[in-house]
Amino acid sequence: MLDLAQWPLEERAGITGVLTDIDDTLTTEGVITGDALEALRELHAAGIHVIPITGRPVGWSEPFAIAWPVDAIVAENGAVALLPLPLGEGGGEGLRKLYQQDAKLRAANFQRMQRVAQRIVGEVPGATLARDSAGRETDIAIDHSEYVHLPAACIAQVVKLMEDEGMNATVSSIHINGWFGDHNKLAGARWIVRELLGRELDDELGRWVYVGDSTNDVLMFEHFPHSIGVANIRRFEAELTHPPKYVTPGERGAGFAQVAQALLSARMR
Repeated sequence: MLDLAQWPLEERAGITGVLTDIDDTLTTEGVITGDALEALRELHAAGIHVIPITGRPVGWSEPFAIAWPVDAIVAENGAVALLPLPLGEGGGEGLRKLYQQDAKLRAANFQRMQRVAQRIVGEVPGATLARDSAGRETDIAIDHSEYVHLPAACIAQVVKLMEDEGMNATVSSIHINGWFGDHNKLAGARWIVRELLGRELDDELGRWVYVGDSTNDVLMFEHFPHSIGVANIRRFEAELTHPPKYVTPGERGAGFAQVAQALLSARMR
């Protein structure tokens, strides 16, 4: 991983959109700090698209989709998108919700996932559902580092159990997420760019940057020529099958603010 300062000026100047993880990338200790929020405002004012893509549930994401100056939030690892309504619609505080799966399939998958969740809690020592589970519609999450500490062997056991049940499984900095379906962060990014902007993301990859912090961002790091990890990604460095190209000097929200500054300073040259 190269230092963020080594990102060439001409490449930074061509960026028109930022895709980013939320937990431990935009947020610090579970909240967005002033520097990260100001970075979002400055990117928005500069006309740079910002779309967070998270494993967090759609219910948890709704207030942030309203309050933050972002184009949309894609939640539950690509399954659901929240788009702020234009001013004047919904009292200026409404959201449009889009799904990648239809209602019938979501209902069937939801019942299957609850059975898997109960099996995990019953079979894996110390495994508990994430506290944000009530807001989840298309996946399940097991807490491994947010409020409890789950040993590496137990994390691996949860992942294997999910996969044995036919689920996709991924490990973020705080949760183990599992779901039925072929969506993921990359599919969600392609989908939302098409829905929101009417364009194909893969046709303009050089104009987007992805920012993340953990192993569940590897697919994005591999796909995007401009990929950045905030400094706390170093805790996962040995587990990254494909690391980001660059790493920030700062951790979490401070690191994201440094990415924003790198983009904005390039536009002022």
